[in-house]
Amino acid sequence: MRVPVTRKELKFLPDSSRVIARYFMNGESATKDMLALVFSLSESEVNTALEQTLSQFAIRHRNITKLFNRHCDNIRGIIEQMQINFDDISTERKMLIGSYLTMEYSIESTAFFNPSIIPDIDQTYLEEGEMRVIISFRATGEGHISSIVFRRAILDKNNDLHLMKIGSSMDTAEVSHKKLYHKGRFVKKMKEMEIPDKYSKMIVGNLPEHFEYFTLKNSVNNILKDLDISIDKRMALEEITWLVDSYYDIEFQQDSDLSERVIYPISESESGGIEDARFVRFTDDDGSVTYFATYTAYNGHTILPKFLSTKDFYKFRIMPFHGKGAMGKNLALFPKRIKGKYAMLSRLDGINNYVMFSDRNTLWTDPILLQKPRYPWEFSKIGNCGSPIWTEEGWLIITHGVGPMRRYCIGASLFDLDDPTKEIGRLKEPLLMPLETEREGYVPNVVYSCGSVIHNNNLILPYAVSDYSTTYAVVEMAALFAALKK
Repeated sequence: MRVPVTRKELKFLPDSSRVIARYFMNGESATKDMLALVFSLSESEVNTALEQTLSQFAIRHRNITKLFNRHCDNIRGIIEQMQINFDDISTERKMLIGSYLTMEYSIESTAFFNPSIIPDIDQTYLEEGEMRVIISFRATGEGHISSIVFRRAILDKNNDLHLMKIGSSMDTAEVSHKKLYHKGRFVKKMKEMEIPDKYSKMIVGNLPEHFEYFTLKNSVNNILKDLDISIDKRMALEEITWLVDSYYDIEFQQDSDLSERVIYPISESESGGIEDARFVRFTDDDGSVTYFATYTAYNGHTILPKFLSTKDFYKFRIMPFHGKGAMGKNLALFPKRIKGKYAMLSRLDGINNYVMFSDRNTLWTDPILLQKPRYPWEFSKIGNCGSPIWTEEGWLIITHGVGPMRRYCIGASLFDLDDPTKEIGRLKEPLLMPLETEREGYVPNVVYSCGSVIHNNNLILPYAVSDYSTTYAVVEMAALFAALKK
């Protein structure tokens, strides 16, 4: 039984005009050559050059002078190596130096895809049948580096999306690292990452039960200064640094619009990109609401599943997952506890769907096999397309399946509310498959989603088109349930 699907005309396309200003340092030797030239300028020449730069770029970036100062401060050590007192440098010259250490990066130029959708925090001043929503996207730019961006919209009574005006400039967040780390948990995570004990013990052996970020960071960096250490040892120590850098908080300025905020890779574990965030509005047993997201951090050769939480979309806490179940991609948190425990979907073996239960939302062990590929369109692998959705009929899980020619299709399954290991029903045919007009893109023959929402008894399903752009579809819930229970 095929379920009718209404595809909407709205499209979200890559946009090369969406840029951030990020730190750029072209090696120590070249930086010293640049500094020598800047220090050869008179103060008058510095002011002229700075004014010319600000006249061209200040309108494109919020408070860019603050960024210039921060980037200049990043190379304080190099400047002092040149026997120059950093504190004696004029504010204008520091900003000019910072401008040479800054470059624009177009975060949405290559692809704008893998969306998730959640109800907005603010649901005031709406007409009957309307809902305000937040849509997250995986935005990809030069070098295939991915980040998380947002849009606000209103779903009307006809399930049409009306986008809110997009802000004119992009805003990256201020970063602060976690102050204290638990030694036992940190050691367990290093074992999960298969960092050899002989290397990890030399670092953490003398640390107290709770240690500060800079204590470990400095300990590792001091050993890395030895140019004669083995490649294996250096890689292990760098992975320890990546792990400690994976715990941090970020905060956006209050005067930034949600559409202007970009969660750009910050830690070394994310240097290759932040992929496929699955946002969910989580309601705890006491009625409190937190917005969580699972995503995949990639550094070019290793992936690390990570966890993001926020109450207001201004302040975010980011940390890695722990436990043998927190591996691979496709982690998706349930929107509420089940019998007092957190619940999570996973595809830790890369082929099958699993479910896990835990007292802590960052520790996942004992995965339970939930689904194996069953139908030809999903024989290669099956995974989730976002967090499960609570309905009176059961937990609705939107899935993706990979079939012949690595074609991605979207399906659906229904599970028991009290025991989501029990399957009630599963679509035999895809709910959504790539149309002829949707087959071309960065990765051909793919439709994919990272989260849906129910509105006016309809499933609102945003989805990516061949890893290039995004659109959405609407599915009547009554027809979907009928097919799932048949």
